[in-house]
Amino acid sequence: MTGMQRSSSDLDIRRRKALFRSWHRGIREMDLVLGQFADARIAELSDEELDDYEQLMEAPDRDIFSWLTGEAETPGNFDTAVFRQIREFHVGETPGGLSVGAEKAK
Repeated sequence: MTGMQRSSSDLDIRRRKALFRSWHRGIREMDLVLGQFADARIAELSDEELDDYEQLMEAPDRDIFSWLTGEAETPGNFDTAVFRQIREFHVGETPGGLSVGAEKAK
C-alpha cells in the first residue's frame, strides 16, 4: 500500500510521474512528507514550481528530511518557494517542528 490518497487520472503525465515518485521515495518518512504534499498540491504547481519540485526529488531523502526539520541548513539551490511550501504544509503546533500531515490552517 502506497498511502496515496489522490487519483492521478486528471493530471498530465509529468505530474503523474511526480506524484508517483513522491510516494515511492525509499524511506517511509519521505513518502509521507512528499506524498502528502503532492496529493494536496501537485495539480496547482506551476511549471516552474514543478521544475523546482522535480529537482528537490533528486536530492537524497536524508538530506531533504534534515533540511525540513532544521537539522541542517538548506542549500540555496534547494531553498525554493516550493521547498518552503512543503515545510509550511507540514509545520505543526511545535515551533520549527515537522509534523507529517499537519497542514497549517489558513
